[in-house]
This record gives sequence, C-alpha cells and structure tokens, in this order.
Amino acid sequence: MRSVEVVLALVALATVVATFARRLRLPAPSLLVVAGLAVGFTPYGSSVHVPPEAIGLIVLPPLLYAAGEELSWRDLKAVWRPVAILAVGLVLVSAAVVGAVTTLVTGLPLALGFLLGAILAATDPVAVTALGRRLSLPPRMQTLVQAESLFNDATSLILYRVAVGIALAMTGTGAIISSGGLAWDFVRLAGGGTLTGAIVAAAVAEVRKRTEDPILESVIALLTPYIAYVVAESLTTSGVTSVVVAGVILGVRAPRLTNARIRLQLGAVYGTVIFILESVVFSLIGLQLPTLMKELGNLRWVLAALAVAVTLLLVRVAWVLPLAGRRSWRASVVVTWAGARGVVPLAAALSIPLALPSRDLLQVLATAVIVISLIVQGFTLAPLVRLTGVAVTPEDERGEHERAVTAMIGAANAYLDGLEDADAVAPVVVERVRRALRDRAEDSDDVAGDYRRIQRAVLGVERAELARMHDEGLIGEVTRRALTHRLDREELRFTED
Repeated sequence: MRSVEVVLALVALATVVATFARRLRLPAPSLLVVAGLAVGFTPYGSSVHVPPEAIGLIVLPPLLYAAGEELSWRDLKAVWRPVAILAVGLVLVSAAVVGAVTTLVTGLPLALGFLLGAILAATDPVAVTALGRRLSLPPRMQTLVQAESLFNDATSLILYRVAVGIALAMTGTGAIISSGGLAWDFVRLAGGGTLTGAIVAAAVAEVRKRTEDPILESVIALLTPYIAYVVAESLTTSGVTSVVVAGVILGVRAPRLTNARIRLQLGAVYGTVIFILESVVFSLIGLQLPTLMKELGNLRWVLAALAVAVTLLLVRVAWVLPLAGRRSWRASVVVTWAGARGVVPLAAALSIPLALPSRDLLQVLATAVIVISLIVQGFTLAPLVRLTGVAVTPEDERGEHERAVTAMIGAANAYLDGLEDADAVAPVVVERVRRALRDRAEDSDDVAGDYRRIQRAVLGVERAELARMHDEGLIGEVTRRALTHRLDREELRFTED
C-alpha cells in the first residue's frame, strides 16, 4: 500500500475505533494500538515502514504543542519541584536499572542495554496527554503527570546520545563523550530549547496580536509548533523542549491574543488535526511491532520485553512513593500508573544507528514495551483512578461550575447596578441584559445597538471574574476552559460583522 493510502486507511480506522471507544468508555489510544496490531499481522501491515524523521518532524510538534497549551501555568508553578525530580532523577535511575536488567535477561552488552534504557526511561507526553484527557484527575495531579512527560525530554536526549556514543565506541565506529561535554550538552539542549521556544512564542504573539483574520490565525497556529521545532533543531538545541515551552507560553497568553470567533475556530481546527495525528500515530505503534517481529524472525525476546516493562513500573513505584509519603499513597499509585510510553520512545528506537549490533532486537524490545504500556496501563488507568478515589466527582465538577457561574453573573449584575445608578443607559436595556443573563436564550437578530454594547461589556465583566477565580485558585483549569468556551459562543451573538 502506498503511504497516502495507509494514512487514509488509518484515519478511517481511527474514526470507527474512536466511536466504539466512546460508547464502551475505553481509551481510544489503547484501542488504536490493538487495532494497529491486528492490521499489522495481515499482509497489508507488513508493507508499512515508518521513517523516524516522519514522526519527529511531522507528527510530534503539533501534538506536543497542544499538550503544552493545555497545561495550567498556576498548577505548573505549584508542582515544579516534583516535576524536576521526576524529569531528571527518575529518568536517570530508570535508564540505569533497565540497562542492567536488559543485559541480565538477554545477554546483550551493557552498553546496548543502557541504550534501551535511555530510549524507554522517559514517559511520553503524547500518550500521557491522550490517556489523561478522559480522566477526572485533580488539576495538580493532571499537571504533574503531564508536565513530567513534557519536560523530561532534555534528560532522555542526553542519555540517548550518551548511550549511542558508548555503543558506537564499543563497535569502534565512534568516541565516548566526556563528562564536560555531557554537561554542556544538557545546558544546550534544555536551556537552548527553552530560550528558543520563548523567543518563538514572543514573536508569534506579536504577530497574532496584529491579526484578526480567522484563516490567517489558523495558519499561524498550525505553523507555530513546526517553526519552534525546526528553529531549535537547526540551532542544535532540543526541538521538543522548544515546542513545549512555546505551547505553554502561548496557551497562557491566548485569551489576550485573539477574539471569541477566532478562539472557537482554532479550537475546531486544532481538535481535528490532533484527532487525525493521534489516530495515525497510535495505530502506527501497533503496526510496527508485527513488522519488526517479522524482521527479527524469532520470539525469544518476549520474556525480556515483559521483564523490562515490569522493571520500569517497579522503578517508578520505588521513586514516586517516597516523594508523596504515606498520606498520598493513592495519588502516588495513579501517578505511577499514568507514566505511559509512546510516540517519542518509538521515534528514538527507529533512529538507532544501522552500525550497531542487535539493532533489530533493540527495536523489537522497545516497541513491545511501548505496546505493553499503552495496552495494560491504558485499559486499566481509568478503573484504577476510580478504585483509589482520587478522581474529581461529577458532583464536585458541577459544584465548581455552578459557583463560577454564580460569581460571574453576580459580577455582571453589580456592573449593571452601576450603570443604572449612573443613568448611563436606558432602564429597558439593562432589564433586557438581566433577562439574558438569566436564561441565555435571547435571539440576537433584533437586538438594538445599546443592548449589544452593554451585553458585550457584561461578558467582559464575567471574563474578568472568571480569570480572578482561576488566578486565586477557586476553580480549576477544566472549569475555566469550559466557561471561556461558553462566553466565546455567547459573545458571537453580540458581535457586529
């Protein structure tokens, strides 16, 4: 099958799988991996070969950017210490332990075992975001697992480069990197990627502030992650870190950069793009394992893959539990189980140099562990969240939503009281706005100029109240986004062409 046909077939398959996933209340990424596995064992699946640069350049940037935009800056500041410990310390320990276990169970040289550990040590932002999107985790817990997966890139890139260098030196085709070189590489990748992402975000923000065309805004939004990635990679810094930082910054500034109409359009456009890319990439993960198995030609790797998968979980448990303490053991269990592997490790595995021995075995082991992670952890994460009782209940969500709506309408009525006291507008206009606040069902076709002007001003007051409650920690990111979307839709009714 040609590449275009494969992509179209995967998108069609994903649409069907996503429909069943919603009805069965199962995670779509895990179902897509299973579907990809099933197709991979057919004659059509054996012809699919994924170049690593296609994943790194085409698929990853928009998915990482979207994940960065979803982060709450307020919650991120509250959890930066555990995020730093997990993104650096846990990655280092996981790579070392997995390397030792791989050598023990496969007989591979320690250098190759450490290479596999470096590939699998970091959790994957695309998988974590996709799996966590349907869970009702507390805001800070969701931010913790998502931010960890987004910011452990620099550590994993350093480890991967070190491991490849050691393995190539073992075969006589490369030289081992010095400790001073490693320190500089970490600063260059992490610091350079962060700086590049911040500069790109600032430049894009200046452009978007001066753009009011919805089509141009959509194009700029779609190009931004690719610009951040390509510029950073051309400067030999971390493209992934650059994209994530740009996404976080622009996500925080988005309400001040665009109007309601553009935000609604961008949400629809980006939602479609993310659905297509996630559908293709999770299906490809499932497709790759049968293809790599056929190339390897034996099944002696199965027990080794299971051992590595279990080792990653045990190391994560041993690292996370002491950080949380006994009082938060339920949260620790969820954080541990939410650390799935996915797209980024797959791209690294497919990029293993051809000169290295046992390359096929390493790729099969890495892909198998990724598949195990997405299937086992993916299908069981939601039941585990319910079992531990850490999820935000629907009653809590409704209560938070109602409190926010009550406060917003209260602020709007206070604003209208001020207009009445100052005789700034006709009483009939104020009464119509009050009525619209109560039922939000007024038809805007025959709305007079004063009414539309005051209604937009009232919506601005409600936005300010919503922002205040979020900044003070009275409501979470999910409620803020939901009510912002509602206000955007309401604003369109009172915006003149």
